[in-house]
Amino acid sequence: QVQLVESGGGLVQAGGSLRLSCAASGISSRASTMAWYRQAPGKQRESVATITSGGNTNYADSVKGRFTISRDNTKNTVSVQMSSLKPEDTAVYYCNVRTPWNIYWGQGTQVTVSS
Repeated sequence: QVQLVESGGGLVQAGGSLRLSCAASGISSRASTMAWYRQAPGKQRESVATITSGGNTNYADSVKGRFTISRDNTKNTVSVQMSSLKPEDTAVYYCNVRTPWNIYWGQGTQVTVSS
């Protein structure tokens, strides 16, 4: 059974930092693209950062220069370091793993940035 478990969310003041991590079990992430998405209240879920199996990264314009995605294939984990957080970064953040055959989602972790 595939399971993605996120951790690291919480409440932080504007300008602060948080690190989100996602541990994948029941799946080998080596051949997969791993990503973080977020969904704010009343808005559609959006891609925040993506990292391919080869280590290529892509970021939403709104987080470029502030967020850094990384992965550890030996531990089947993906993380995102979030810095200079803004109130508009407040959302539920979801871990996402895409294999050639399936797409998997974590349960989400809340990030709240206070002004």
